[in-house]
Amino acid sequence: MDNVLGQDLISDLPQSIIETILTKLPIRDAVRTCSLSSKWRYKWANLTQLVFDDNCATLCNDKGAVEDSLAKFITRFLFLHDGPIHKFSLSSAYLQSSPDIDQWLLFLSRNGIKELVLELGEGEWFRAPSCLFFCRKLTRLELIRCELDPPPTFKGFLCLKYLNLQQVLIAPDVVESLISSCPFLESLTLSYFDSLALTICAPNLKYLCLEGEFKDICLKYTPLLLAISVAMYMTDDIAEHFEQSSSCNFDKFLGSVPCLERLIGHIYFTKYLSIGNDLGKLPVAYNHLKVVELYQVSFEDMKEILVVLRLIVNSPCLRELQISGSSNMSTATEAPDLDFWEKECPSDCTFSLLETVKMTDMSAVPHEMEFIKFLLRNSPMLETMSITPSVYVTDGRLNMLIELVRFRRASAQAEIIFIQD
Repeated sequence: MDNVLGQDLISDLPQSIIETILTKLPIRDAVRTCSLSSKWRYKWANLTQLVFDDNCATLCNDKGAVEDSLAKFITRFLFLHDGPIHKFSLSSAYLQSSPDIDQWLLFLSRNGIKELVLELGEGEWFRAPSCLFFCRKLTRLELIRCELDPPPTFKGFLCLKYLNLQQVLIAPDVVESLISSCPFLESLTLSYFDSLALTICAPNLKYLCLEGEFKDICLKYTPLLLAISVAMYMTDDIAEHFEQSSSCNFDKFLGSVPCLERLIGHIYFTKYLSIGNDLGKLPVAYNHLKVVELYQVSFEDMKEILVVLRLIVNSPCLRELQISGSSNMSTATEAPDLDFWEKECPSDCTFSLLETVKMTDMSAVPHEMEFIKFLLRNSPMLETMSITPSVYVTDGRLNMLIELVRFRRASAQAEIIFIQD
């Protein structure tokens, strides 16, 4: 028994298993395994997945000293590293633009790097060196707070599948060119961009996340897109641009996404889609769309209501629907045209798979109530509809609840849950 207990059971394991063990440790602790025995002296030096953060440095109150400590640790690590590096991730609040980073990227470009993640401090932004664009095996690229300017000879990342750019300074035409020159791109995230007009051509794109001030978005060719999340911020210039637009934003954004399964639209999204909207026949049916979340929909804007209806009526497989309102009852000056629901909603509409509806920030304005009535009347498989009134609705909550329970339901098992925060 003593002999068994004294045996070294892991030192002679295959390198792939040892690497799996070491990658579960913080990289500083992985290096410290060199003191275990002579067999472990350089096992850390063969790691192919490198994740650095501020814990690799000696932390103190001197920001410059922490930055210097972290840079020296990474430089020594790469100097002693042996073999290919498939992943390099650096997240630091201390480290900013530095010649050291340029040298690391040059080293990585020569060592078969496949995944690169850079998230640096909020001071001086890091300007990506030209050697970054020669990392030809990249499959994943995440850049946060940096400047990006590809050289004229750059022909694209031909293996890239995942691209995440946040707070990146890059020319609008360069963004479009970068996307279109990544033929296998499957996931795209663009966050904190200002006044960007964007046309996306990506034949293999499946996941799209956009957040920022977008003047215009056109999904020109995205036939495999499965999931979209959009958060649009509004400035006076962009609002004026919206009002002057004559093109149909609904068709530009959702006219070429036949495989869409999930759609999340945050503030101003339905407002954006309503610009130039008409009642013409949709170029595509959303036969795979199962989940729709739309936030801050104005039920006092008939065009926004039409956007919601146009979307869900053409989604026969819809299972989950979540909508938050943004109605301001004080601005209603005219009696609502309730005949709209008879004129615009198809009489044979049935949401045959819809199971869950969640309505939040409801103000009980007439078109909100008519929309809820429309859903209840045409959803035979509905299980739950939860309704949360707006915090500004106080006196009218009881009347709202009384009216809701009177609505006819196509589903015998449909339960209305009235949530009072």
